[in-house]
Amino acid sequence: MPDTPKPGVPALGDVTFDHLKTALKRGWSDLLKAPAFAFVFAGTYVLCGWMMAWITMWTGQTYWLVFAAIGFPLIAPFFAVGFYDISRRIEQGRPLDWVEILSVIARQSKRQLPSISAIIIVVFLFWFFIAHMIFALFMGLATMTNVSSSYEIYLSVDGITMLTVGTVVGAVFASVLYMITVLSLPLLLDREIDFVTAMITSFQYVQAHPVVMFAWAGFIAVFTFVSMVPGFFGLFLSLPLLGHATWHLYDMLAYPTSDLVE
Repeated sequence: MPDTPKPGVPALGDVTFDHLKTALKRGWSDLLKAPAFAFVFAGTYVLCGWMMAWITMWTGQTYWLVFAAIGFPLIAPFFAVGFYDISRRIEQGRPLDWVEILSVIARQSKRQLPSISAIIIVVFLFWFFIAHMIFALFMGLATMTNVSSSYEIYLSVDGITMLTVGTVVGAVFASVLYMITVLSLPLLLDREIDFVTAMITSFQYVQAHPVVMFAWAGFIAVFTFVSMVPGFFGLFLSLPLLGHATWHLYDMLAYPTSDLVE
């Protein structure tokens, strides 16, 4: 029998650093209880990354990275839903049935998840456009050179300025994406609401709790970046752990209990 999401947005409680600690502990516990799902879901994502990187290097055409930027945001929310549902089933004492979990993921294609995926893609593409504009603005008059191998160009005044401005602008885009998705994705699985309401709820919640929520964002960013360094292999750990932990963070805020530290 498929889960019937409740209508409306739940009253979300205040978040603390104890919530983050407990979410990570519960996420790690779920990872250990369902390692096969973690390996398959994360492995599929990592395999896509390897394929795009290989195709880019083999063809020498960087436009393949644009396809990756479009494809990853499109499929990432569905993988996230898989981890959310696994954590929910473990918490409820329900069996981890492959068919049922994959069915839950498939059903999201008929709900609001594709819409929020499209929003993420639009933000990414606009981010790419702005990045190219920044490069053209600061490096457009530079001597023709191969920027992928002549790294000294980035040490020039224009190069350093470009990197600084690009980093700031990128941080703004990343912050907006985080704010609209950190709670909206688990909300869309748990509740019957439209994606606009889910994004607004998530954005406003982060806005109301900036210290803890941006600390969580910083941890996610650093952990994910470090996990990508060894040939994306670290994503086998970071993706399922963060996926499970994100569900538990939402669950504790939406359905608060007193047992924060276990």
